[in-house]
Amino acid sequence: MGLRKRVKPQRQPQSHRAAPVSELAGGRPSHASGAVAAAAAADGGPARTGSSAVQQRGTRTFPPPGGAGDCPGVGCGSAVPSRWPCRLRSVSMAAGLMLAAVLALAQAWCVNSIHENLLWFSKLMEVEREISFRTECGLYYSYYKQMLQAPTIGQGLWDLVHDNMTESKRTINLLERMNIYQEVFLSVLYRVLPIEGYLEPIYFYIYTVFSLQAVYVIALYLTAWLLSGTWLAGVLAAVWYILNRVDTTRVEFTISLRENWSMPFLALQVAAITCYLRPQLSALLKRVMVWLVFVTSVCFCLTWQFNQFILLVQALVLFSMDALDLISARQVTTLYLVQVCSLLCVWLLQFCNSMILGSLVLSFIMSALFVKYYQPGLKSGGLLARLAKLVLHTLLVLSLTGILNYFTKKALQVRSDEHIFKFIKSKFGLGPTRDFDASLYLCEDAFGPLPMDTLERLGGTLLLYPYVLTMGGLIAVLAVVALRNLSGSKAKEASVAEEERKGGGGGGGGGEVAGASAILSPDLAYNLLHTLFFGLLAFSTMRMKYIWTGHMCAVATYSVCAQEPLTLVLRLIRCHSKTMIRIIRCVVPLVLIGCLYVKFWPQIMKEVSELREFYDPDTVELMNWISSDTPQRAVFAGSMQLLAGIKLCTGRVLTNHPHYEDRDLRERTKQVYQVYAQRSPEEVHRVLRAAGADYVVLEDSVCYERRHARGCRLRDLLDLDNGHIMDGPGENDPDLVPAANPRFCEAVKTDSPVYSALFTQAFRNKTFHVYRLKKKRKRGSKSSAEPTRTH
Repeated sequence: MGLRKRVKPQRQPQSHRAAPVSELAGGRPSHASGAVAAAAAADGGPARTGSSAVQQRGTRTFPPPGGAGDCPGVGCGSAVPSRWPCRLRSVSMAAGLMLAAVLALAQAWCVNSIHENLLWFSKLMEVEREISFRTECGLYYSYYKQMLQAPTIGQGLWDLVHDNMTESKRTINLLERMNIYQEVFLSVLYRVLPIEGYLEPIYFYIYTVFSLQAVYVIALYLTAWLLSGTWLAGVLAAVWYILNRVDTTRVEFTISLRENWSMPFLALQVAAITCYLRPQLSALLKRVMVWLVFVTSVCFCLTWQFNQFILLVQALVLFSMDALDLISARQVTTLYLVQVCSLLCVWLLQFCNSMILGSLVLSFIMSALFVKYYQPGLKSGGLLARLAKLVLHTLLVLSLTGILNYFTKKALQVRSDEHIFKFIKSKFGLGPTRDFDASLYLCEDAFGPLPMDTLERLGGTLLLYPYVLTMGGLIAVLAVVALRNLSGSKAKEASVAEEERKGGGGGGGGGEVAGASAILSPDLAYNLLHTLFFGLLAFSTMRMKYIWTGHMCAVATYSVCAQEPLTLVLRLIRCHSKTMIRIIRCVVPLVLIGCLYVKFWPQIMKEVSELREFYDPDTVELMNWISSDTPQRAVFAGSMQLLAGIKLCTGRVLTNHPHYEDRDLRERTKQVYQVYAQRSPEEVHRVLRAAGADYVVLEDSVCYERRHARGCRLRDLLDLDNGHIMDGPGENDPDLVPAANPRFCEAVKTDSPVYSALFTQAFRNKTFHVYRLKKKRKRGSKSSAEPTRTH
């Protein structure tokens, strides 16, 4: 498949509309005490106590957040009459939400325009549109198509639960095995809504995915707003996300990929957790946020098979916050239980999928809660005692997690996720490097370390520098706060803060420590550790960068737009007036947005207007031949990527497919791939017949692969797994031996009697060679004449 340039009139693709969600409070709460408390008080800092109109601090009073004293994102030092605060706050919030919707629509329009212009999607034939859903994307979309073609919704669901087309000789429950509830939901919605005459099914599908990008932008916008206390931070975060599209999303090329469905829900969940952890939040809003966390967690887990590993990282973030006393015991227990309930709901919806019960995250949460319950004195004593207890606590939790997970998997016979742990072991040199499944991942760039050119691109959009500044400052504050908490001086700090409140502030050492704690509130600490943990994950595995870079846009706005760091900096230069802080909080993000507009607007317009078209005649020819010249129940073997397209375009039965989360399927895939190994025709015929194959499709791009270096080509992985010497110049391990047979995908084209007795060429073009498997004759029987080929 390729893209070639085309010439066509300029057209504006249909954009999408996304409704704004959630609700924001005005300014960011501040818990300043000591030196920083005095500064925040003098500058009109946004301290909050429930819904009170003013807050007492010493002998002075201050207006509430969002009023005349602290307009979120507006009112840069302008004098506002006292009767206007509520009106101004409402206007400011409405303006912020409106801008969130506008930027969300801009992202949806941008990715839709690029998708349309690169493929000329509106002018493609139906088979070409379906081929554009590459690899596993085609497999997922085929179930949406299958549900639409079913006579009734009930019959469509029955066929998914009792599927015998995806894996030959097997009947599987697709709703249990795969995360395809989104395809089911969309197909039902399309059949119910009266839109069939106005919108084609394929457009309904892709428009929904692009609309989720709008939801993603809104979620990042809200997170940045919550962290920095101004909607200008949300605008900057959204602009950064759109400009860094190469590193924040790949939705326009891989529409059906599970992460494109799930990432918006993860971003909404992070926004809800951020709001939930905001200090002095009302009880009602806390309950609302807990339910929002639960709903978004269920949607996230239901739409991505790797949900357990993402939630595990999130659980480690909460564990770290709890260990460093950055979050209350009630809050961490609540969030743990929300994660557990989310996974159990998905477990029920996926017909009691044992892989969920055997997940590491469930074992970790259960272990953390159990050990925490039986260690009531964990957070008592001096620094050395606390450190010793913390190390012991961590070791106990990790040990119990391993034991519990081991026995759970043994009891449930869970082996579906073995390849993930093999990959992790091989990646860090802890296991064998010749394992076929692990090598398939290790040899792909997406599962390698993060390339350094990613940081160059992020720096080019001015995102990297404020992010590094934010992380550097907050990590330093985190170290101070953690040391204070572990040393047991929290009560001492409270006493110092009370004395300063009564005496007007002393500015001693205790005040500096208290000031550090004031900056690192629980919501900010969560986002700091979230971006830190997922940043480490992104550096180790490039595919995980899409979780990190999106959240990175929200965190980077803190050093630019938040009041607390600006107050600290201006105090150092003795220029920390309320007016100056307001002006800087407005001017700096506006200047950044202006610079980004001038630099990147022409580039974006050029990118969205570049005209190319989809061009893959060989694959189109293959799909048309299969549809017209092979039986409806014919079984096809081949590469996982190609078979997904065959399933979507022709509806034929497959031997294997790209959804790799099943141990038996992985073993069958390795056996089918022997067509690219140095195996005898009898061996290849036997394994293909065992899989039920009637036809096998050989691809020159795989047989003569040049995309990967030697040692990572598919034929090399098979040779290593079979103990054979790899072909081509280069070194081989001493235990490898020469193969007794030539490479099957090359030798079968010679049409020698030993091959023609078992395989008949049925179709060929410049890219594909299709062979029909003959029934193997008994020994001693005379061979018949060579059958006629079809083209």
